[in-house]
Amino acid sequence: MDRRRFLLTSLAGVLAGPLAAEAQRSVKTHRVGMLLGGSQGPSQSLIDEFRQGLRELGYTEGQNILIEYRFADGKPDHLPELAADLVRLKVELIVAPVSTVAVAAQKVTETIPIVMVAVGDPVRLGLVASLSRPGRNVTGTASYHPELLGKYLGISPQRGSRTRA
Repeated sequence: MDRRRFLLTSLAGVLAGPLAAEAQRSVKTHRVGMLLGGSQGPSQSLIDEFRQGLRELGYTEGQNILIEYRFADGKPDHLPELAADLVRLKVELIVAPVSTVAVAAQKVTETIPIVMVAVGDPVRLGLVASLSRPGRNVTGTASYHPELLGKYLGISPQRGSRTRA
């Protein structure tokens, strides 16, 4: 399984937890917003993989889940308006695949959960308070964070050994 598919399947799993709890109480159609910085054509494979991940968890678009797609068509200045549109639609969750999208979504809502996917340094961007205790309404995965860099470098199969030049 490639990294992109893994991340999208993981994202679908993160989404499914709260939705599954609600689904057990009643048959309800959930409304999710997916905010994308690009246009539909280049984003289609991402959308298809997301839908597949949801199907694997028992969610079928148009039956028990509605996905409201918004595309910025490569114009980041449109993201706040598109995010506000999703808030007006009262989506239960906003999917934000990249940093610029997550930041735009967070600026328009403090209550609707935002799920980021592999966003670089979410602490520096102000999306979360820390990786261990994100707080606020943003969750998901981080692709890079300075606190983790030392841990990455500290992991080696020959820990404690010295190499000579």
